[in-house]
Amino acid sequence: MDIEDAQREVRYRYSGGFYGQAVSGILWLASASLASFDGPRTAIAMLVLGGFFIFPITELLVRTVGNRMKLSTQNSLPQLGMQIAFTLPLSMTLLFPVCSHQLNLFYPALMILLGAHYLPFAFLYGLRMFAVLGALLLGAGTIIALYFSTSFSLGGWYTGVVLLIFAVMGKWLVEGEKDPLPVEPSTKSVSGLIVK
Repeated sequence: MDIEDAQREVRYRYSGGFYGQAVSGILWLASASLASFDGPRTAIAMLVLGGFFIFPITELLVRTVGNRMKLSTQNSLPQLGMQIAFTLPLSMTLLFPVCSHQLNLFYPALMILLGAHYLPFAFLYGLRMFAVLGALLLGAGTIIALYFSTSFSLGGWYTGVVLLIFAVMGKWLVEGEKDPLPVEPSTKSVSGLIVK
């Protein structure tokens, strides 16, 4: 299987990242709500602990309401996806020294990590929109950290909204593809002869 077919298969299976980004966006908005109405520590706990359930919830949604197709055994991109998945939780250890210095830097720092996490998705899905998403999160995280760090929840609200917008955009891009999956030649039997 060539790379473009593998990317197309991943795009189609995961609806352009719709379910994962929608789950993430809702989680970020819920955390931002807690930050605004309950306080930073509860918001941080929700986002960090809830983050561990993004992939299982995404898989559940893909298998129940999304495209139920499985990736072909010739597609080697799921291994890349698994490696990408582990980069964010492993890099989150950087949040400890940042937050011990200034708690209001939690969202901006996590936005920068999340933006870097999304950059390889551009290759995994074959969609440049993930590079744009990564750049928007990296850039906004940096700007909020430098100029707007007096607001704890701003980064949470921004990220939640951006993730939901890109979730819809990814689904829309995949649904607009003319040939979502490579078509395998069919085999038909005509009076005992196999025709390909």
